[in-house]
Amino acid sequence: MNEITKRKNFITVTDELISYLDQFGRCYSLPTHYDELRNFSESYPLFDKEGNATYWSSVLYPRELQQELYPKLTSIYSLLRTGDFHAVPHLYVERVDYCEFGNSRPFRVRVVNQYNDNYDHFYVKTADASRVYGLELEHLLSPNRINYLMHRGGTLVEEHIAGVPGDAFIRDYLGRPDFNGVRLAKEFVKFSERCFIRLLGDMRSYNYVVDMTPDFEEVQYRVRAIDFDQQSYEGRKSLYLPQFFKENNPVVQLCSSCLNFPTMKQYQEEERSLISRRYLSEHQRITSLLHCMKNNAVEPFEKVVQLRSELGQYHSSHAFDTCKSMGEIVERNLDLMLGRHLE
Repeated sequence: MNEITKRKNFITVTDELISYLDQFGRCYSLPTHYDELRNFSESYPLFDKEGNATYWSSVLYPRELQQELYPKLTSIYSLLRTGDFHAVPHLYVERVDYCEFGNSRPFRVRVVNQYNDNYDHFYVKTADASRVYGLELEHLLSPNRINYLMHRGGTLVEEHIAGVPGDAFIRDYLGRPDFNGVRLAKEFVKFSERCFIRLLGDMRSYNYVVDMTPDFEEVQYRVRAIDFDQQSYEGRKSLYLPQFFKENNPVVQLCSSCLNFPTMKQYQEEERSLISRRYLSEHQRITSLLHCMKNNAVEPFEKVVQLRSELGQYHSSHAFDTCKSMGEIVERNLDLMLGRHLE
């Protein structure tokens, strides 16, 4: 079983990556930044609806700062959702939460519509190059579009990804009489394949969500990553395979009981075919992104050596032998795993 015991090193966003983000409409000069949100004066633990402690704390700001900060946050939310900086008058910030647990130590902002009390969230984080690469690869290669903004000063703003957190889903839904185990098993196999193809690591159960959609007499499931900090960072191959995390054992056992090997291979091939189509349609943009990754080789080199060796053994290929960065490894892994579908 996999275990990650150390917090990953922070990787600075380079000027080349900023240029890439600017070219594709991701880069803005935002009215506030991450460090300003750290100026809270008080905090208190946040509990869920059942009264259980969470990893989050709600924070309070001095009155003068709050009056200045909250309109900036609603302006950012407007830009994120509509592409316009103009703050919508009937939206207000109800709460700002802070998480010390995550690599990016995020702030979560709850924005409420005062006409109907409907609310939404977005996140403000310190920009880390690994996470930006992960967000872009998710947007380009997965079935999910990702909405985020990058501030030139090093702040990352992300939309909320809706769904039931994986750990809560395992706890609350796997035993229900109306639960369709085969459909979830199918989606988890496809999710695992997506992670391994583009080398997204650390998909423990609390780093993904399960999106449930009613469909005729049954429910369709989609497993979506929500944490992208471990995009092609670690050296062990198994860290990019969600089935090797103990937190996912109940789902792995479900897959083993519901699916045989030929069926799993079928779903893996289906996912590779879909990813290859996205790869071909976005080839120029993916090439530009990989170029940034290869030129920003600041990840620990010993991890690069370990991963290229383990992937070379897995693929029975010497294609990784000359790789000097994680960007090169991602590029070779895409080529090898999608090769037949790209012909």
